[in-house]
Amino acid sequence: MKKPSNLSRVFGLVVLTMGFAIGANAQEPASQERIAAFKKTLQQSQAQLRSYEWIETTTVMLKGEVKSQKQNRCYYDANGKVQKVAIGSPSASAQPSGGRLKRRIVAKKTEEMTQYMKDAVELIHRYVPPQPEMIQFAKDNGKAKYGVMEPNKVIQLSLNDIVKTGDLMSATVDIQSNSILGIDVSTYLEDAQDGIKLAVVFKRLPDGTSYSGQTTLDARSKDIKVVVENSGHRKLN
Repeated sequence: MKKPSNLSRVFGLVVLTMGFAIGANAQEPASQERIAAFKKTLQQSQAQLRSYEWIETTTVMLKGEVKSQKQNRCYYDANGKVQKVAIGSPSASAQPSGGRLKRRIVAKKTEEMTQYMKDAVELIHRYVPPQPEMIQFAKDNGKAKYGVMEPNKVIQLSLNDIVKTGDLMSATVDIQSNSILGIDVSTYLEDAQDGIKLAVVFKRLPDGTSYSGQTTLDARSKDIKVVVENSGHRKLN
């Protein structure tokens, strides 16, 4: 049996110790002490991941067609910031045919899409992994809610307005195995009408460390999808 990670254990702690009475409109407010413990455990879990390096594979699709794929070797530096080193050259779709004007139009659209995707991927990393400050902000502003999805098995932690006004992040947790199952985020870049959906599937390493195994960004108004996969984790020397 795998040892629960600190990140997953904390969600079990939320359910077991906070004593929430889940109802349509009534919930017991969390105490400052319990929120502090929650934040501390999140920080400890993220610290565990800093002893690893891994491969990040980013695939960009437009209208269901793969447009580019790139890989980075990732690791945390001494300041706790993720560093990325490109592996090989990014793959891309074939160059467009046609006259100079057509190629220029295609090039401009490609440049716009590239910038959009860069901004979108940066947005992903503002939500994943969830930062302790998010939890504190949501709690202080009455934006944290807890609900039961399956009695005595699965609960959901929902946080509103944590990065942008009107956004929503929901974490699904299996309290029987004390493991985070996934995170779903509804947000946007510039315009709230240009909605973006994030779906994160969490995985665990043999030592119990939790990490985001796959993150899928779906920008339906742009017909763009980005899939970021993290794999090949190994301990740093």
